[in-house]
Amino acid sequence: MKRISVLLVVGILAVGGVFAQTKDSTMYVAVKTASLKSSAWFFAPSLEPTLVYGTAVNILDVNGQWVEVQSVSPEVRGWIQTASLTSKRITATSSETSASAKEIALAGKGFSEEVENTYKSENTNLDYSPVNEMEKLVIPNELLKNFIDEGRLKSDKGGK
Repeated sequence: MKRISVLLVVGILAVGGVFAQTKDSTMYVAVKTASLKSSAWFFAPSLEPTLVYGTAVNILDVNGQWVEVQSVSPEVRGWIQTASLTSKRITATSSETSASAKEIALAGKGFSEEVENTYKSENTNLDYSPVNEMEKLVIPNELLKNFIDEGRLKSDKGGK
């Protein structure tokens, strides 16, 4: 029982430490593009402009898996999921780069075109065309919301 209590206290302190480090700090967009939301909800209206990979944001507030941020350039304030941010500063070493935004985003996630090509060369029997087609799919939020509502699935706002 004592061991469980100690683990519980350590866990609470660790979680509190994460939030303490996050609030009032600077983080960076870790996805290709990120739409800020007007509130901490997936289906909240998106704000313009969209932030791109590497954009610095100041953390203003934390609400579960969402953080309220303010970016300097472009100047916009809104909510974003924590999974779309990193504490690692993203910088370029020169003003010229031959890498595309897609390549930079993949490299930021630890996946590069070189890794992909190596995997393809080691797995020549695999057909990658379905994956390429899936990457092109864009599902409108309204359609996704209808799917969740009609299926009586729980959304991050409580759902049904």
